[in-house]
Amino acid sequence: MTVAFISGRARRAGVALGAVSAGLLVLSACDKPTPLATVTVGTESVNTEATCYNDGEAIKQSQIQSCLNKKAKKTITVAMDDKVHFGVDPEIAENGWTLFLSGQQAEQEPYKKTYRTIPANAFFSSATGEVANTVQISIVETSGKKLTGIWHFELKKAS
Repeated sequence: MTVAFISGRARRAGVALGAVSAGLLVLSACDKPTPLATVTVGTESVNTEATCYNDGEAIKQSQIQSCLNKKAKKTITVAMDDKVHFGVDPEIAENGWTLFLSGQQAEQEPYKKTYRTIPANAFFSSATGEVANTVQISIVETSGKKLTGIWHFELKKAS
């Protein structure tokens, strides 16, 4: 019969080294998550990672329109008299962000704070006076004239 003559201390050191190595391997396999954007109405919130994001670098010009046209995966229901609260991670606010409605830029100047509130009725009325039942809101991170991130949400009018 063979008996291993490894001390308890050496065995614990080996186990610890193995655990650290495994942890580093797992972390290296993970993608860095994109910053989050959040929409809150009343007590309900939805958040999402970016639909298009290039680690803070500009999105290629050829990809921007297709990114803006992607359908939102997160939906929140709002009444016309609700207030819609938008929140972004500080790194998005640092560069500035603006809202797009159904793929069209809704504001000229980027907003540089992490949180803002807009009445829901501002999103559902159109120039023709028609009231839409849903609208896609895109939060677009800007860096100068370049777009660096796009987050999509759908606002659904409460019936």
